[in-house]
Amino acid sequence: MSAAAVTDGTGAATTATTDALGHVTRSRQRVAVIIPAKDESRRIAATVRAARAIPHVDLVLVVDDGSVDNTQDVAREAGAVVVRHSHNRGKAAAMETGAAVVAMRDTDDRPPRLLLFIDGDMGDTAVNTAPLVPPVFERAADVSIALLPPQPGAGGRGIVVGAARRAIASLTGWTPTQPLSGTRCLTREAFEAATPLARGWGVETGMTIDLLRQGFVAVEVPCELRHRPSGTDLRGQLHRAAQYRDVLLAVSNRRMRGAASAVRGKLAPPAAPRTHR
Repeated sequence: MSAAAVTDGTGAATTATTDALGHVTRSRQRVAVIIPAKDESRRIAATVRAARAIPHVDLVLVVDDGSVDNTQDVAREAGAVVVRHSHNRGKAAAMETGAAVVAMRDTDDRPPRLLLFIDGDMGDTAVNTAPLVPPVFERAADVSIALLPPQPGAGGRGIVVGAARRAIASLTGWTPTQPLSGTRCLTREAFEAATPLARGWGVETGMTIDLLRQGFVAVEVPCELRHRPSGTDLRGQLHRAAQYRDVLLAVSNRRMRGAASAVRGKLAPPAAPRTHR
């Protein structure tokens, strides 16, 4: 059986599959938007409505990660499927829950949905994540990562971004522009290859390293997105400190894995010579 990307009469992307008898069938490639969210009741409705307008999206799933406000109710009223964690478990857990729910809704007769992760605070600009889909659908990349324009009010000085960028470059040879961007589209295969995800704010850095080390291809795509940035106040500083801690932990764990793999490779007995009869 073989498959290729084609376009149907409406211009929508489809997958053309040739079976063992040479019969060609077409199956529309679908996209699931997964939105991890916590206490986003003021913005989640606009984000959901914008996500539903992205071409090829047939499922918008909000994972309410222990919100104390009515995020889940607002998201559901806006047209999202909602699942909820009874307590806050962190972004990585929310992403894994979302991907698991999407997998349960996939069917054997159609390709697994592409997974498009976006933040709950993007509001109306969430529709501008649409350019992330074509590189993955067309198999030009396994994961596409959003490049965001400068965000008004952002208070960071690039310390965490620089640390993540250098770590990814040293461990994989690829230097990303925005290594902390969590808005990304990827195949089901790529997502599963990246699990278990790094905990906390190290999830993006860990995912990128893990995928590139396994030979998956990543690209960055400019997207006109807006979200709520962390400022220069105490809350913003504490957020960036937590980011820095989690990025360092994710990187350290992957350095240790690499070292352990190298040691195992050296200690493994040489393969027995092949004999010919």
